[in-house]
Amino acid sequence: MAGKPIKCRAAVAWEAGKPLSIETIEVAPPKSKEVRVKIEATGVCHTDLHMKNGVDPGVTAAKANFPCILGHEGAGVVESVGNEVTKVKPGDHVIPLWLPECGECPTCRRPDSNICSQLSDSQARGVMPDGTTRFSCKGKQIHHFMGTSTFSEYTVLPDIAVVKVNPKAAMTDICLIGCGFTTGYGAAANSAKVKPGSTTAVWGLGGVGLSAIVGCKDSGASRIIGIDLNPDKFEKAKHFGCTECLNPADFDRPIEEVLHEMTGGGVDFTFECIGNVKTMRSAFEASHPVWGVTMIVGVATADDQLVFPPYKLLLGRTLKGSFFGGYKSNVGIPQLVDSYLEGRLPVAELITHTMAFEEINKAFDLMIEGKSIRSVVKFN
Repeated sequence: MAGKPIKCRAAVAWEAGKPLSIETIEVAPPKSKEVRVKIEATGVCHTDLHMKNGVDPGVTAAKANFPCILGHEGAGVVESVGNEVTKVKPGDHVIPLWLPECGECPTCRRPDSNICSQLSDSQARGVMPDGTTRFSCKGKQIHHFMGTSTFSEYTVLPDIAVVKVNPKAAMTDICLIGCGFTTGYGAAANSAKVKPGSTTAVWGLGGVGLSAIVGCKDSGASRIIGIDLNPDKFEKAKHFGCTECLNPADFDRPIEEVLHEMTGGGVDFTFECIGNVKTMRSAFEASHPVWGVTMIVGVATADDQLVFPPYKLLLGRTLKGSFFGGYKSNVGIPQLVDSYLEGRLPVAELITHTMAFEEINKAFDLMIEGKSIRSVVKFN
């Protein structure tokens, strides 16, 4: 089908707040410097839920322009490529990149940055770099989402928004490396650079939080404290590396005060993996006032404001963010896939539910009900 449109299944978000609709869509062939990918599996992430409900999480390149095809945590095989594509070829196994790496923009050229600015404008508008879309359904143009749209059996991406990975890796597992696992694990192991013997605390024991726990454990943390209002998650968190778990509802005082007492003055590294400004403040307050490092990993909404007294920074606290685990995509993603293949990363253990693509709305229900860590939907 190279060079021709393809008809396939996709989950279309026609409007905010409604279930996704399984439709037959038409996917145009890739243009110059574009790649068409057959998606084999895709995770369902909380960011997709935000967008499905029409909530702007405050990330420039992550806006839902309805109608659209959501999804940004996938893995698949290159079906065809447009002119001037040298990075990948048909048959290559790839992970779509919602955070691309062009290697040429000012931020890409900085060794200490993983934020590529090349596609931020087109991603925000839900189109390809030339301002058009490659999806159509029932005579209407359908917007792209985060430059990836992995809730479609076939999708088209700029060539800088895919990365080739080892074909031995199971796509039902490594799709999570396209977002959730990398975001959490990298926040601890790559961005924060957790030190051996340190104390750590993680707010939110979902897929990203559990991945951050793995990052803390692999970095040699001596104490990893998991914090969540849902005690049903504690057993899983301890399996991933938590030394203890706390439910803030069990205490009659702020959890940050409890943590200061438990750690003798404050936690060395704290991670907020929820996207709530109240828990961000709590994580910050729980860090040691002199050398504590707080990583903001969760994404709050565009209207939220994080407020705290500036003097709390004066003694040496650090407050910083981590986007996609701080990894440059072209090198970091293949390395993580290889580590998974070597049995060093428990990516598959994050998956609590696997289902057919037609059941994708069930994956959102499980997320809302707090019954899943990560759901993966398969096209075949």
